[in-house]
Amino acid sequence: MANQNYNPFENAQTQFDRVAELLQLDEGTRQLLRQHRQEIHFTIPVKMDDGTTKVFKAFRMIHNDSRGPGKGGIRFHPHETADTVRALSMWMTWKCAAVDIPLGGAKGGVICDPRTMSAGEQERLCRGYIRRLKSLVGYNIDVPAPDVMTNGQHMMWMLDEYESVTGQRFPGMITGKPVGHGGSLGRTEATGYGVVYCLRECLKNMDIDITKTSASIQGFGNVAEYAARLYTELGGKVVAVSCWNAEDKTAYTFRKADGCDPAALAAIKDSFGSIDKAKAIELGYEVLPGDAWLSQDVDILIPAALENQITPEVFPNISKQVKIICEAANGPTTPDCDALIEKAGITLIPDFMCNAGGVTCSYFEQVQGNMNYFWTKEEVLEKLENAMTRAFQNIYDLAKEQNLYMRDAAYVIAIKRVAAAVKARGWC
Repeated sequence: MANQNYNPFENAQTQFDRVAELLQLDEGTRQLLRQHRQEIHFTIPVKMDDGTTKVFKAFRMIHNDSRGPGKGGIRFHPHETADTVRALSMWMTWKCAAVDIPLGGAKGGVICDPRTMSAGEQERLCRGYIRRLKSLVGYNIDVPAPDVMTNGQHMMWMLDEYESVTGQRFPGMITGKPVGHGGSLGRTEATGYGVVYCLRECLKNMDIDITKTSASIQGFGNVAEYAARLYTELGGKVVAVSCWNAEDKTAYTFRKADGCDPAALAAIKDSFGSIDKAKAIELGYEVLPGDAWLSQDVDILIPAALENQITPEVFPNISKQVKIICEAANGPTTPDCDALIEKAGITLIPDFMCNAGGVTCSYFEQVQGNMNYFWTKEEVLEKLENAMTRAFQNIYDLAKEQNLYMRDAAYVIAIKRVAAAVKARGWC
């Protein structure tokens, strides 16, 4: 669960303000880029299976669309907040700009817990969400996608509702759909693979052999699973995986000193990324407290869960052996911890670079849907690898050339691109 002592939107603005000052952006551009162009707050009444009606609070926000249509996932979460959605949509702007794809930043959310809802209730919620936004989303306006606790089935219900109310077919209006129904091959692996493409390039630049490294991961949803799979395929060793257990609402760290088997763990997890504790013990895993992932003697930490996980309070628990932090989650590190990471000499691969493989592949899906022509998995992953490798190297080179913290270097590149777009459009 996210650290409630930190406001994610204030974090996002603090990170932006630091680089805006570095770039000496004019006041008008600063004010435009630290706010949202559009915020929509609404309610969705849903007829529940027991005949009662429950009203859910929902959001859709566009931070900036100067470089292209809005792009961002829809989260279903019982603790969703407007400020979380604001922060995530802002980070999406920088993410799209960092990898140089022609999309802007958007995000959506519904305060709900799909784990306690039937399939029918979830479908009615999805359709209600799109009915409220039917004139505000679309392949050339704002393109949603799955996020925390949403999946391809949710996207298909939303697409079907959108096409029903518009009377036309628009396969590119939403991404993250199942393969065979307008989804892109390679999308399942994309975010996790993108994390490891960045890590691989980082290790190369640091002259470190990946086969001699170890990692600890927080989370075991889709992103963490495929990051773990590719990292181990390349010869790295995952020592520990931490995840939330839905059954007893407790986080655990599953540790195996000689290396975790991502495929075996994936076989005993549920659709929300919760690993079966009893089965993990049968497989020989040591069960530790949920925060134990952070204190493992490893070379690499991969936070792949929620925001505000690495704070000044927990930073002293990080092993002196850690050389790299790969932010696979959105906003896992609080701004007041960046100075500690930098001082410790830890290389940080910032979230909006590290986890941009997902939105990059979503862009590929949007393009394929608009063309109604689909690529092979090999083509998708090759394009993804090229895009992530190029973007990472640009950021790494700038950090070295100007002696910048990696997060600042990524922001400099992203903010420059967005600032140039708003100025070209005459918005400021």
